[in-house]
Amino acid sequence: MTDDATITNTITDTIAAAIAAMPNAYAPYSQFSVGAAICDENGNIHTGVNVENAAYPQGSCAEAGAIAAMVMAGGTRIISIAVAGKGDMLCTPCGGCRQRIREFANPDTPILIADTNGLRQRFTLDDLLPYSFGPDHLG
Repeated sequence: MTDDATITNTITDTIAAAIAAMPNAYAPYSQFSVGAAICDENGNIHTGVNVENAAYPQGSCAEAGAIAAMVMAGGTRIISIAVAGKGDMLCTPCGGCRQRIREFANPDTPILIADTNGLRQRFTLDDLLPYSFGPDHLG
């Protein structure tokens, strides 16, 4: 059984990893760096950043990079995910990334939105993607 202190430390570490990843983003066109970090079912943290491309639809979101890193390391479940970006607006996952997250997460999985100062808002996947469709619907 996981205690409250372990959960709090995991969330704090995941947010810190997302913030630390931001400077590694490749965002020459938008100048908007995003970092993402996932805590998997084993307590391992995997990070990703946005990678832009001159052919705009060929870019990659930070969340997609973190998911790929998790899968590459053998993780199969997202326990929590943090997304960090700068600016006044919340940097929430785009629609495509919400669906990517859903592939590996439950509706109650915490989605932690941060900026360089730390946590700004906490959602669940169900808050951001209500009435979702996922692997559990495929029988």
